[in-house]
Amino acid sequence: MKPPVHPLAVHHVSVNVSDVEAARAFYTDVLGLMPRSDRPDFGFGGAWLDAGGQQLHLVEGDVPPEKGQHFAILVADLDETVSELRSRGVEVSDPFPVGEGPSRQAFLSDPSGNLVELHQAG
Repeated sequence: MKPPVHPLAVHHVSVNVSDVEAARAFYTDVLGLMPRSDRPDFGFGGAWLDAGGQQLHLVEGDVPPEKGQHFAILVADLDETVSELRSRGVEVSDPFPVGEGPSRQAFLSDPSGNLVELHQAG
């Protein structure tokens, strides 16, 4: 049976943030995402950011309690990334392997408490 959807990629991920400006600064100044200027006025605060070929949409609103939900940012060198973030005072977990494969991950939280994974593919 042919599946009803043929996904090409993830276009964007949307996360609720309590303070759009603090979140925008964190994701651009600390994690290196690029701001976009094409976000329409939806009548509520938010921002659109580029992360490589995908987007992160920040939406001003109540942040849900953390129950494991997160998104991952792919990085080339996880150890270097963690070291750089820590030198800037960002709290980041120690890198650890994903399952038994060669991929590795580390976690941090944005200013609203959203969990973000840093992922180095094996």
